[in-house]
Amino acid sequence: MKKILLVLTLLLTLQITTVSAQTQLEVNGVTVPRKIEFQNKTLQLNGAGGRSKMWLEVYVQALYLSQLSQDPQFIIESDTEMAIRIEITSSMVSANKLTKAMNVGFEKSAGSNLEQLRPRIEQFKTYLSDAITEKDVFILAYNPLDQTINVYKNEVLKGKIQGFDFKKALFGIWLSDKPVDETLKKHLLGI
Repeated sequence: MKKILLVLTLLLTLQITTVSAQTQLEVNGVTVPRKIEFQNKTLQLNGAGGRSKMWLEVYVQALYLSQLSQDPQFIIESDTEMAIRIEITSSMVSANKLTKAMNVGFEKSAGSNLEQLRPRIEQFKTYLSDAITEKDVFILAYNPLDQTINVYKNEVLKGKIQGFDFKKALFGIWLSDKPVDETLKKHLLGI
């Protein structure tokens, strides 16, 4: 009788664990949802990974797409709903450091379009300028209907940035031929 109860308990535990594993993923101690909702659409987790600076984990990032892909150029060029989720994992991250990192990323990603994008990059950085603490979550979601990047911090809309060209440069920070972190790029692509 005890063996039967033990087996039943084990089976129930495994089922609960399996259900939990299907709805979320753990990356470097951060629980990453496998799906997020945006504009009444369900976006699926394409991949997730951590970003390190000088041996310190600074954030965990996830890429959500309406159509999963391992092709970075396809994702950058796609005019469909998609989102990036960034959860801060270090108290060492400040708004100033985050915006400086975004500058470097845009410089690598935008190429010859950098000066044309500069006013929108500056506007985007203002949405990241509030004090940042560990466990803050940013979602950068692209809406193809009005071609805007919607910037959320802890589920509060901070603002929108216009332009498909801006969307391509933003996603290119992590997915272009010159990403800010090659390992993170592979994780976001699920490779």
